[in-house]
Amino acid sequence: MTHDVTGRILVVDDEKNLADGIKENLEAEGYDVSAVYHGGTALERIEQEQFDLIVLDVMLPGADGYLICETMREGGNNTPVLFLTAKGAADDRVRGLEAGGDDYLPKPFHLKEFLARVAAIMRRTKWYGSDIEAGSRLDFAGNEIDFRSFRGMDWNGVEQVLPHREAMIFKMLVEQEGDVVSREAILEKVWGYDVYPSTRTIDNFIVRLRKRFERAPDHPRHFHTVRGVGYRFTSDPEGES
Repeated sequence: MTHDVTGRILVVDDEKNLADGIKENLEAEGYDVSAVYHGGTALERIEQEQFDLIVLDVMLPGADGYLICETMREGGNNTPVLFLTAKGAADDRVRGLEAGGDDYLPKPFHLKEFLARVAAIMRRTKWYGSDIEAGSRLDFAGNEIDFRSFRGMDWNGVEQVLPHREAMIFKMLVEQEGDVVSREAILEKVWGYDVYPSTRTIDNFIVRLRKRFERAPDHPRHFHTVRGVGYRFTSDPEGES
């Protein structure tokens, strides 16, 4: 059964049999898939071609997955990245997010879950891209963000580059400014698959947005947590909540 959202995917893994197996299963879902087995080759392909998703192993010859992702983001390439790796510790997940990754699936993984995550990334990227023109730029409290480029500037003049998920959560809060957005709504829109992360994961994304755009992150005036419910964004400063 193919999904209603298709696209071009690059699979990067030095385990050739695994990479080829992933490629075959993704092609069966209707995606256009290429597979490479070396970090340097991956960087060349990413620079030369346009993809809708990069499925990226961390431990690679030539250049590891974190370096590949960081190089992409520094060069302005915002293609979503799904990390696949035997490294499954919490610190490794944080490292993946900091490198600009959008999702993280430890090996070994279940094929059904992997395919669900790929489909979810494709759906949410389509949603984000189709809705972006109506309000692509936001200026508030000395901060600015362009949701098309995922880039902005904080109140202190420091450039900020947001990973896809951060930008999507931010955009969703902005679209419903002043209203409380439930955790469930964020999970459905931004993750969009059945194996949800914990609500703690969303809290961490909010913390990251506060660190980027709040003058006093421990006393937020724009990104508010409504305990037991969800989150609320206000462009005009409000007291901590």
